[in-house]
Amino acid sequence: MKETFLERAKENIKAAELLFENCLFNASANRAYYSAFHVAIAAIYSSGTIPEIDHKKVQALFADNFCNRKKILPSKYKGFLKDMQHIRSNADYKSGVSKKDAKQQLKYANEFFELILEVI
Repeated sequence: MKETFLERAKENIKAAELLFENCLFNASANRAYYSAFHVAIAAIYSSGTIPEIDHKKVQALFADNFCNRKKILPSKYKGFLKDMQHIRSNADYKSGVSKKDAKQQLKYANEFFELILEVI
C-alpha cells in the first residue's frame, strides 16, 4: 500500500503543478494538499501501521509517529497537514486562494514529499 500512496502523491504533485501553470489556483491548492496527505499515508504504512483513511486521524497519527514519539521529523511538521488542509478548505469551500497562496501550497507539498522520501 505504501507504493500505491506514493504514486498517488506523485500524481497529485504533477497535477497541482499543471493546474498552477494554467492559473487554476484553487484546484492546484487542492491537489497539493492531497499529495501531502497521500505521502503522509505512505509514511504511516512504512512505519508498519495500517491507518484509517480519515483526514484528522491521519494527521494525528502522522504527527504522533514522526514528530512526537520517534522525533524523525522536526516539530514544525507536526501541524503541516492541518495547515495545508485549511488552505485546501479555503480553495474548495470558501473564498478561494490567491496565486501566492497556491504557490506556497505547492511549495509545501514538494517540500513535504521530498522530506518523507528521505525518511521512509
